[in-house]
Amino acid sequence: MKFEQNDSSLILSQTSIPDVFFTEYLSEASGDFVKVYLYLFFLSKYSKEIKINDLSKKLELSLTVIQEAIKFWEDKGLLIRKNQGFILANLQEIEINKVYKPKVTMSAEHIKEATENKSRANAIETINNQCFQGVMSPSWYGDIDLWFKKYGFDEQVMIALFSYCFNKSALHRNYIATVAEGWSKNNIKTYSDLDLYFHKMEKLKVISTAIKRKLRLSRNLSVYEEAYVEKWNITYGYDMSIIEIALRQTVSKYSLSFEYIDKVISDWHERGFKTVEQIEKYLADKKSKSSLNKDVKTTKSSSPNFTERKYDDLNDFYVNVKKK
Repeated sequence: MKFEQNDSSLILSQTSIPDVFFTEYLSEASGDFVKVYLYLFFLSKYSKEIKINDLSKKLELSLTVIQEAIKFWEDKGLLIRKNQGFILANLQEIEINKVYKPKVTMSAEHIKEATENKSRANAIETINNQCFQGVMSPSWYGDIDLWFKKYGFDEQVMIALFSYCFNKSALHRNYIATVAEGWSKNNIKTYSDLDLYFHKMEKLKVISTAIKRKLRLSRNLSVYEEAYVEKWNITYGYDMSIIEIALRQTVSKYSLSFEYIDKVISDWHERGFKTVEQIEKYLADKKSKSSLNKDVKTTKSSSPNFTERKYDDLNDFYVNVKKK
């Protein structure tokens, strides 16, 4: 494989890495992937060729890691595949395109509004200082501006969005966009909406922990199981006292099934039950009816299965016997 740079200018023997590499890509890449990129960047200065096997030996990394690293940087657009080898893309050019190309799709009115909105500018500056140590890449400004327009968040929600992702150590565009999409689907626009949402999520966390304890699960709930819990609590409005009744219905089952629990709880919801008392009365009546039906079946099965012969006149019977 041969590696080249779009920009072939050299200054002595130094290898300069643009700052945007550290602000845009470093946090998303594993240490091994960074190691591969830096060495390829170095080789590209001199248009050197190297085989993957030799690269593996040189960097003391497995062939699998080398291949995964190359694919990762290809997906990020930093490596451009050719018939024979790769070209390392110009990082500054990539970032310039990110900054200016989206602006072409914006109206003059929107650009003016974004520029003149001091509170929004202050919010972006807060994000820059809190999450990027004051060195936020220029491409983020366009993304934040477009997210304001797409999701309708107020400034405090946008700051909270970046703070949330920063605290999760996931300050990546795709992750931030995914979280923003989720908040938008939950009708979050203002900080009070967000506060209410977090309160609901905290309740769900408490309920999920209680369910794990009741079922003696040593693992966390899967995303599908958490979706069931959210359905029971938020959609149906059932708290742990009702959910626990449903959990007890699984005691006689051979294996734990959230699908079965969901069928039980959904049935209660469809019947319009809202309180523990309503559900317990329903279960008691159901049990009583079941016992009654069982007793009736037992009585029928124990009766002789033949038709008794009837005699209207016993005197005639004895007369007939004597004649014989």
